[in-house]
Amino acid sequence: MKLGVLRERAAGERRVSLAPDAVKRLIGDGHTVTVQSGAGTGALFDDADYLSVGADIAEDLSSILTTSDVVFGIRGLGMDDASDLQNVNAGTVLIAQVQPLSDDPAYYHRLTDCGVTLFNMGSIPRISRSQSMDVLSSMSTVSGYRSVLLAAERLPKFFPLFMTAAGTIPPAKVLVLGAGVAGLQAIATARRLGAVVQAFDTRPIVREQVESLGASFLTVDVQTAQTQDGYARALADDLHRRELEALAKPVAEADVVITTALIPGQRAPILITTEMVRSMRPGSVIVDLAAEASGNCELTEPGETVVRHGVTIAAPFNVPSQLPIPASQLYARNVTTFFQHCVSQGLAVSPSGRTELDLSDEIVHRTCLILNGEIVNESLQRRLFAERS
Repeated sequence: MKLGVLRERAAGERRVSLAPDAVKRLIGDGHTVTVQSGAGTGALFDDADYLSVGADIAEDLSSILTTSDVVFGIRGLGMDDASDLQNVNAGTVLIAQVQPLSDDPAYYHRLTDCGVTLFNMGSIPRISRSQSMDVLSSMSTVSGYRSVLLAAERLPKFFPLFMTAAGTIPPAKVLVLGAGVAGLQAIATARRLGAVVQAFDTRPIVREQVESLGASFLTVDVQTAQTQDGYARALADDLHRRELEALAKPVAEADVVITTALIPGQRAPILITTEMVRSMRPGSVIVDLAAEASGNCELTEPGETVVRHGVTIAAPFNVPSQLPIPASQLYARNVTTFFQHCVSQGLAVSPSGRTELDLSDEIVHRTCLILNGEIVNESLQRRLFAERS
């Protein structure tokens, strides 16, 4: 098949969907790959790197869209500029990471009008045979690591214990709220830097993982089950109040708090209230990794770093893009493995401009949102129907 790689246009996006080593792998499978000029620049891959592995370079987007059967991107094609869809062919397959529960519904209506097929890398099911395709886990790993470095840069004290002739300086106390992939990576990184780490999660099943990384697990009489994809379910109001009461003291005692709690399709739960921020020592740091869902801290200003009551609250967007080289490499490996799996399930584009695909496979079924201009994902169908009603 003819594959195309987009140059990302979103502000601050430095990743590329296919790194050169992934392009080489796909060309080895017999596909042709055309990369939009400058696509890898933000991740420090230049056009020559792609040419050296056998890819072609196209100067403009229209060249990619008019010649490609499958187009790879980070964000959805036409998400940032609707005019990008003008040259896309019916039956073209788009593989990107979108958010169907929160994106502008008009975007999906535009895609259906174009007759394209859309796969969402953010919908990879968390089952054993799809682990190598799990973009959310890969990007969460990058975010968790980076969050600790952001905190260490802003904390006006050491992370590790220092024993000097002038006396002993105690280690920083780090509290991680949410022990999913990002939280676990944050725990591991903070421990490597020498901090004393405590973690909290409403899912008791993660306690063993937390403790295996050398952190203590904050025991609170507030528990919830998890979804089939491993996310914590939202707490009822009374349990949430108890959760906040239980977190008040650990937050006040922490030098750094890293929050990672997300509920797909919903506003991020508030875990740190204004009163909790006031109780923290001046110079303390909060890194809110849920900023793109409005944040876990009541005083978070999404996308900004602010100081409130002497506490620095950092709430960056698109954290993986701050480490574009490994983030691009991980994303590329995930998306390449996913594409190869789809091909094994019959993915093809017919000469008449229709995507041919068997939707019986769980991975394919969960990730395919639109097939030949028809919405086939039930959650997206319900959302768009409600929006139009």
